[in-house]
Amino acid sequence: MDDEGEIYGGIRAQFPLSFGKQLASQTSLETVHNTTRRPDSKPARATSSAPNKGGDLPSLSSSSQAWLNSLRSGNPKPDPTIGIKSNIREDSTAAGIADSDGGAMIGPPRPPAELGSDDDDGGMVGPPPPPPNFAPDDDEDDDLMIGPPPQSLQSDEDEEEGESRYRIPFSNEIVLKGHSKVVSALAVDHSGSRVLTGSYDYTVCMYDFQGMNSQLASFRQLEPFEGHQVRNLSWSPSADRFLCVTGSAQAKIYDRDGLTLGEFIKGDMYIRDLKNTKGHISGLTWGEWHPKTKETILTSSEDGSLRIWDVNNFKSQKQVIKPKLARPGRVPVTTCTWDHEGKSIAGAVGDGSIQIWNLKPGWGSRPDIYVEKCHSDDITGLKFSSDGKLLLSRSFDGSLKVWDLQKMKEPLKVFEDLPNNYAQTNIAFSPDELLFMTGTSVERDSTSGGLLCLFDREKLELVSRIGISPTCSVVQCAWHPRLNQIFATAGDKSQGGCYILYDPTLSERGALVCMGRAPRKKSVDDFEAKPVIHNPHALPLFRDLPSRKRQREKILKDPMKSHKPELPITGPGHGGRVGTTKGSLLTQYLLKQGGLIKETWMEEDPREAILKYADVAAKDPKYIAPAYAQTQPETVFADSDSEEEAK
Repeated sequence: MDDEGEIYGGIRAQFPLSFGKQLASQTSLETVHNTTRRPDSKPARATSSAPNKGGDLPSLSSSSQAWLNSLRSGNPKPDPTIGIKSNIREDSTAAGIADSDGGAMIGPPRPPAELGSDDDDGGMVGPPPPPPNFAPDDDEDDDLMIGPPPQSLQSDEDEEEGESRYRIPFSNEIVLKGHSKVVSALAVDHSGSRVLTGSYDYTVCMYDFQGMNSQLASFRQLEPFEGHQVRNLSWSPSADRFLCVTGSAQAKIYDRDGLTLGEFIKGDMYIRDLKNTKGHISGLTWGEWHPKTKETILTSSEDGSLRIWDVNNFKSQKQVIKPKLARPGRVPVTTCTWDHEGKSIAGAVGDGSIQIWNLKPGWGSRPDIYVEKCHSDDITGLKFSSDGKLLLSRSFDGSLKVWDLQKMKEPLKVFEDLPNNYAQTNIAFSPDELLFMTGTSVERDSTSGGLLCLFDREKLELVSRIGISPTCSVVQCAWHPRLNQIFATAGDKSQGGCYILYDPTLSERGALVCMGRAPRKKSVDDFEAKPVIHNPHALPLFRDLPSRKRQREKILKDPMKSHKPELPITGPGHGGRVGTTKGSLLTQYLLKQGGLIKETWMEEDPREAILKYADVAAKDPKYIAPAYAQTQPETVFADSDSEEEAK
């Protein structure tokens, strides 16, 4: 077989490269992931202040050096935001070179895990510990640190150790575009194959990782209610349906492919008692599917009520919850949520209070837990921990508070300086719930941009700030447990998108699947010739004359060409024409002044003017009476009975 290969290679060398069947060149996954690498992802920091002797890499083997040189030459467009030494560091790590995370790898190189910031040292990259039989090639390898960093490092090394301990997948990034305004709603199904995004442009985009290529285009776009913003999206526990909550009073149910299954009824706005209405009467603010039961849905509205629905009955709700209020009236419920088991409901009211109801036999609208003035402004997000011990709240006042459900009088921790300008800003936990995160909005005078802030649950301190966009605000976020990828929606008044953060060494499927699938190239069969339409009437012979409408209008306005009669002059005359004075012509004016024309009708009594013709009409009738002169009976009037009545 070797001889045949050599013979074939020798014969093939005599022909040009374009001869014979051409093999399609495939882009390696490493190159694909390098294009999506975030410029600010620096999980590994310098742990040694001693500079490298040669200013370059540690010594490499000849085969590794040759592979590294070929890789450099094959990447003509490096990322300008990352240092040259960091790029070399990536390549050495990807090639399986002995580094701080272990010895050389056998087999094809794996994608680079994370970028290093300096060339003299590297932190831990990935979970595997260093092998015990590792030996450096040269003296320059003495600068490398093997194993976990010592306890004597400074605070930046401690933060790096925390990031590696939490294993935050943010080295790479892709953006799902398709909206023209800020993306305010996000939902990822439990398997991690489909993503839903809703926006202030009134549309919902559906993405499928399995059927999507590197162009990242949505396969369907919906508009639930015309003119109403999308405020929340939620998958059912079986992921066969999803709930769409908009600014209208009616929530909609769609199947997995985006076909409408039904919408809930709207209540009668003229009924004062909200418990007697069959549905919400004002715009919805939030809605979630029950985490365990696939027939139950919870919604909150601006009409001041929470309602539990059965998806099999769109005509009426199952339960109406009226929050406790300090004063009677209608205060909107800004957000609501289920706990992890679906046994409790938490709602945030517009007066700043948080109320919790436990679902038990005979429960009603009276809350089991009621905390007043939790925030100074409207609450935008609530989130229970899976163990049912903590409750997180996010508000317009720029704060995030951590509450102990056993002691709800005072919060455990308050995180300030988290600007929030959107009513859909939420909170999310990491899969192991060691971290929780939220997004920040862009302020006018701020230079930080939209950030994704991650906090430690046990220490209750800020762990990391991940920059998402310099100009767009981060609204909703989610950390999918199966994919190990972070989703963050962002946008402003003119654009919107969903950012997906992942790490090729830590994440699974999801973005890795679609980014490794190149778009299908156009073939000869895809060619469509543009049809040529031959219109005989386009020839000058058959062409209609140009319209002369404007010319006719111009002629009509000219009194000489249109022979238009002159209008009478109002007021004094000019140009040889006699004008009008006191509302009459000159002749009439002269006759009036001379006394020839007298107008006496204004001085006469109309009754006397009519009765002066009464005698003439009786003596000499002209119209009706002569026709009945011979046959008309004589009128006989009764004599006066006044004398008889007097008697």
